[in-house]
Amino acid sequence: MVDEPRNIQREILPNGLTVLTETMEHIRSVSIGIWLRTGSRDEDDAANGISHFLEHMVFKGTKTRTAEDIARQVDSIGGNMDAFTAKECICFNVKVLDEHLPIAMDVLSDLVLNPIFDAEDILRERGVILEEIKMDEDNPDYLVHEIFTQNFWKDHPLGKPIAGTKDTVRRFDQDLLLSYYARHIHPGNLIISAAGSLDHKRFVELVGERFQALKASKNGLHSGPPSVHPRIVMRNKKALEQVQICVGVPSHPISHAMRYTSYVLNTLLGGGMSSRLFQNIRERQGLAYAIFSELNPFRDTGCLSIYAGTSRESASKVVESIIGEFRRLKDEPVPEDEVRRAKDQLKGNLMLSLESSAARMSNLARQEMYFDRFFSLDELIEKIEAVTAADLSMLSREYFYSDKIAVTVLGNLNGLKLSRQALAC
Repeated sequence: MVDEPRNIQREILPNGLTVLTETMEHIRSVSIGIWLRTGSRDEDDAANGISHFLEHMVFKGTKTRTAEDIARQVDSIGGNMDAFTAKECICFNVKVLDEHLPIAMDVLSDLVLNPIFDAEDILRERGVILEEIKMDEDNPDYLVHEIFTQNFWKDHPLGKPIAGTKDTVRRFDQDLLLSYYARHIHPGNLIISAAGSLDHKRFVELVGERFQALKASKNGLHSGPPSVHPRIVMRNKKALEQVQICVGVPSHPISHAMRYTSYVLNTLLGGGMSSRLFQNIRERQGLAYAIFSELNPFRDTGCLSIYAGTSRESASKVVESIIGEFRRLKDEPVPEDEVRRAKDQLKGNLMLSLESSAARMSNLARQEMYFDRFFSLDELIEKIEAVTAADLSMLSREYFYSDKIAVTVLGNLNGLKLSRQALAC
């Protein structure tokens, strides 16, 4: 398989700001992202949710633009502007035609550098985010994952909800937002990445014009690694028709040497319609409509989790079947044809995921954050191909240990019980 050459360039401005670009000559779009290297896991308890709140507030107006000005200016050039907050980063991004790159950079940098955090806007947005929290609590799929995460990394910021809680959000005011934001917006904590139809030198000039005034500062914001609490949590919610189940185990950090084995293991366990969980629990037994696994690695820890929605009568059988798949992965070598399928699926997903300028822009920033280098597609494929059935068995024996398994069950439980003995694998 021949890798397409990637025109990636990296430059550090005099103040310490990192600028990354990838030129994609066959398209007309360009995607820009301004990334903060800190997210919700770097908040203290009283400020839980403030990163997400700040992400909302930058769109409410700057020293030179109202919220309506921002929206009209981006719409007038056919652009798409968005933002998101995650556990370990915040990203503000825009995608436009290449001819509109200067104006897009001007608007995006203005949002990040000059927000005013007006007191009346804060009051209104507080109400919006409280409604967002209530909406999430009404979503059982989201809620079971949130309860699971809060217990899995109990008493650590990584286990706290990204949006915060009703109590913390109600306490956010202008002084807190301004002081918290000022501590985060400095060159050592920022990455600006762009991919698409652009010239690296010109893009660095655009960034320098807007960000050179930022003063260099040390980033001492990172929280320490969490400890894992593999609990069994049964949460009763009578209004739900289904029982929501989340089963998880600790996994390796994002840059661990065994990460490619983890990707293949997750794929064959619950990564698609041909996965073991889907074929066993949905197709053969008909116990669930939705069943999948997901890998959530962070800089110093990780979690491999399985989600299923089923009836109360089938809940115990679903958990038993999940544990049975853990046991089978530990005890029986994975057949070569199944290893081959999982690798090909993973490679296909990887290549398809990098087709857009937005995906390439995001990929640049994440590789900078976690690896300080860039991996070619050929290199990634080579690493995936190097995973063996023996590697999968070894990792399964490390991950799937009864005392490490955490379970959260949410729904109209009506006396449903689950013991640690039921998790023996």
